[in-house]
Amino acid sequence: MKRLLAGLALLAFAAGCGEHGSNARAVYMLLDTSGTYFKEIDKAQQVINWLIVSLNPGDSFAVARVKSRSFSEKDIIAKTTLVKDPLQVNAQKKALKDQLATLKEQSKGSAYTDISGGILQAVEFLNETGAGRKTIIIFSDMQEELDKQTKRDVPLNLTGIRVVALNVTKLKTDNIDPRRYTERLEWWEKRVKTGGATSWHVVNDLDHLDRIFRN
Repeated sequence: MKRLLAGLALLAFAAGCGEHGSNARAVYMLLDTSGTYFKEIDKAQQVINWLIVSLNPGDSFAVARVKSRSFSEKDIIAKTTLVKDPLQVNAQKKALKDQLATLKEQSKGSAYTDISGGILQAVEFLNETGAGRKTIIIFSDMQEELDKQTKRDVPLNLTGIRVVALNVTKLKTDNIDPRRYTERLEWWEKRVKTGGATSWHVVNDLDHLDRIFRN
């Protein structure tokens, strides 16, 4: 887990002091709260705490749920853009950490998984920050399930955004047929890259994250 957190910090927040504009970083973390994946929330809590500590002045950070329908600001659990004053930054970080301390209690399981809607909402947030380095972290098994009324066959405009699929656990069906797992990730990679994302990463090897984030 320590290497996971260190790797994520390197990915989301490159070296150097953040400031508003092209040098600032913005990270939007999507949390899958559907089905059996809900039990992974405790691990997500550790990742979030580390990311908060890693924030620099001027950086923006948001955490949102992935639920049955996720294209809504109502699903953003917490968000902030840090100021430049170090003293105020410390207070902002503490307030954000306190707000997310009861993440498990704030998150209820959902019947469906609208990852696409969450990504669309993430893009809006990241672009509005004006940050030069933008990252979407998707904490999910990447199995999207939509109800019959929800439509998500729209292109994703991910220009200038890095996308990371984090902790992509395997489903029971994946254990029966491993091709399902591979095909699911290949489908998302194609969709993300077609949308113009600067990069796509799947982070599962918790012991060798430094190898993934060198480039």
